[in-house]
Amino acid sequence: MTTTWIIGASSGIGEALAFELARRGETLILSARNDKALTAIAGRLAGEGHRTLPLDITDAKAVTRAALEVAEVVGHVDRVLCFAGAYTPMKLGALDLKEVRQIIETNLLGAFNVTEAALTLLTPQGRGQVALCASVAGYRGLPNGQPYAATKAGVISLATSLRAEHGDVLDIKVINPGFVKTRLTDKNGFGMPMMVTPEQAAKSIADELDSRRFEIHFPKLFTRLIKLLSWLPDWLYFRAVKRMV
Repeated sequence: MTTTWIIGASSGIGEALAFELARRGETLILSARNDKALTAIAGRLAGEGHRTLPLDITDAKAVTRAALEVAEVVGHVDRVLCFAGAYTPMKLGALDLKEVRQIIETNLLGAFNVTEAALTLLTPQGRGQVALCASVAGYRGLPNGQPYAATKAGVISLATSLRAEHGDVLDIKVINPGFVKTRLTDKNGFGMPMMVTPEQAAKSIADELDSRRFEIHFPKLFTRLIKLLSWLPDWLYFRAVKRMV
């Protein structure tokens, strides 16, 4: 039986994935800051043996302690999946720098904290999976996309380095969703093409977790279009995205 630790499981994609993986027979450890929400979710999951472990990924020492607790109490873990994230739409020149710091600490430093803890937990086993959730927003800078896009570009880079350094022992993946209907995207005041539900996102992720692919991205038509846009030469790219300002 597969044992999976989902970090960022109290809402959005992480919550939906918890239900999807439990339905497929996996045993889950659910982490997020919201203990009450985690307990409610765990009580509704299919199967038995699920656990909750409240955690703030911006606290490096707390993440390390959580990994040690998982190792001691649960023992074998097959996957560590990180979906914790923060987002506030802002424009350069009018940033709330306090909010910027919080987004960076959650999305990027938090991913580093989880990565270090996951390596400590999984490397002695000699196998396992680490998947970090980034975004297609991290492919290349977009107007009105900061600081979120910068943090997700960092997560993509982190996952790529992790794959290069530890891919011979661990299965490393990066997850790059397009627009997913969550409390974070509800903050946007613009049209979001090809948006999917958290349940659709969860199914797309679950279907590919055991594939050999490094990157999981969806919905495919949208993400492929964004990839093509990001591959344009600089002069053409900036001309294209200028229309988005």
